[in-house]
Amino acid sequence: MKSKIDMTQGSISKGLLKMAFPVMATSFLQMAYNLTDMFWIGRTGSSSVAAVGSAGFYVWFSFAFILVSKIGAEVRVSQSIGGKNFSRAKDYARNALQMNFMLSVFYGTLVYFFSDKLIGFFNLGDQSVISMAVSYLKIIVLGMIFSFSNPVFTGIFNGYGDSKTPFYINTIGIGVNLLLDPLLIFGIGPIPAMGVQGAAIATVLAHFTVFTTFLIYINKGKGVVSSLDFHHKPEPYIMKEYIKLGLPVALHNGLFTFFTMVIARIIAQWGPLPMAVQKVGSQIEAISWMTASGFQVAVSTFVGQNYGAKQPKRIKKGYATGIAIISVVGVFATLLLIVFAKPIFSIFIPEEKAVKFGVEYLKILGYSQLFMCIEIVTAGAFNGLGKTSPPSIVSIVFNALRIPLSIFLSSESLLGLNGVWWTLTITSILKGVILVGWFLLMVKKTEFFKTEDSLEYNTILEERDL
Repeated sequence: MKSKIDMTQGSISKGLLKMAFPVMATSFLQMAYNLTDMFWIGRTGSSSVAAVGSAGFYVWFSFAFILVSKIGAEVRVSQSIGGKNFSRAKDYARNALQMNFMLSVFYGTLVYFFSDKLIGFFNLGDQSVISMAVSYLKIIVLGMIFSFSNPVFTGIFNGYGDSKTPFYINTIGIGVNLLLDPLLIFGIGPIPAMGVQGAAIATVLAHFTVFTTFLIYINKGKGVVSSLDFHHKPEPYIMKEYIKLGLPVALHNGLFTFFTMVIARIIAQWGPLPMAVQKVGSQIEAISWMTASGFQVAVSTFVGQNYGAKQPKRIKKGYATGIAIISVVGVFATLLLIVFAKPIFSIFIPEEKAVKFGVEYLKILGYSQLFMCIEIVTAGAFNGLGKTSPPSIVSIVFNALRIPLSIFLSSESLLGLNGVWWTLTITSILKGVILVGWFLLMVKKTEFFKTEDSLEYNTILEERDL
């Protein structure tokens, strides 16, 4: 338990950075893997990238199920730790893993048996691309129990205030993936070249490695998830709490993926190449949203622990500090994507036409990076308070708006394909502005934030009870 960070006292900026850096480092390693994956797959042709990108939407959609227990665990574990109730934190951890296992079996079975129809949704039109996408998806599904469990393990440790352990463990898995990708995609010696199937196998083996390492760590009696007794049945009231906390975020994530899939179908009318461009471009753009996601976890844990400790003044200071730090990241990402779009994109798909599309994508998306960053961190603050609905509502509304707006702006009489990219930027800006305004208004009107410390707030509660 030495890795635990107590965020209810001490320097706010140091606490946030100390918590965020391991999460960010894990995200950047994951981004490095994704970019390397695209680099190797891109060398087999844009058709392979389009196939992996199409199948990847259903991997992405799986996070809607994962987030039900992950968000619930992060919030309740952090609040239990803030209130010094360690036994309760373990109960929440155990139930999160049990719930997650059931969801992984359900979703994995569904995707495996309907993979043909799911890929058919995109109307790709190229049978070789469709075949590659289906085979990739079926292999990925075989490791779904591992890919579901690992984010929940990570969320539990993060809620406890220990982001270093999941960083080290996830780094091992990413290293395995980086090593196996070129070997299985292109083959070497007795290992045959397997193309996109090799990329899928490498991913499954990496997830298995991370899952196994987490189990070994737990069996050694380490951390908040040590000595969990999985023989106990799931507790219905905790499951209900997880559904209440996680469902809005899961719904938001699932609908976001669905809306993105519909937009991908719109993009497909320009052929497989723009889909490949979006797949690579979104991985490059991840430099900002993965960084912001690291701070989202830090802010969520910070707010959760201080909410449990009843320290409203510290929560407000922590949120302001988190926004200030992430704003620097957002501005940097904007400059990077706009100024260096061409040399960055050409690394991954060297085809001239692809580079042209890619540069336009990155430059347009570059203008939204700051707003996207502050939206993500603000969502973390809401989550820490156990108020997961506001970020979900804002995101769902504006993500849904992307469909009619992209159809309108992408018409030949207006912006064509670039209209889709401008739709993503405009809606990201609106989401960031509105969610921050909602949070500030909530802080202003909520009784909890009108007090200065836990003693004053407890006095208010006691007077109300009387």
